[in-house]
Amino acid sequence: MKWPTWVLVALLILLQYPLWLGKGGLLRVHEMERQVADQRALNQKLETRNASQEAEVRDLKAGYDAIEERARYELGLVKEGEVFVQTPQKKP
Repeated sequence: MKWPTWVLVALLILLQYPLWLGKGGLLRVHEMERQVADQRALNQKLETRNASQEAEVRDLKAGYDAIEERARYELGLVKEGEVFVQTPQKKP
């Protein structure tokens, strides 16, 4: 009666191995779910960035207001007839 019990226990262990540690085991599934969650977070961040850039492209294509604003702030350009005044900042 002892050897059939040990055979059944060994069979049970052999059947459990793929469930826990095999290619589609629970540990692998948990790791893949974590990777999917990380990728979804990255995708959301990139979608937000893409939407922002798309809106900026639409503004630049639609009119001169966005182009003028960028020229003023990024290049320091002024319109004809305007006076540019720059005040020095005190260094701490």
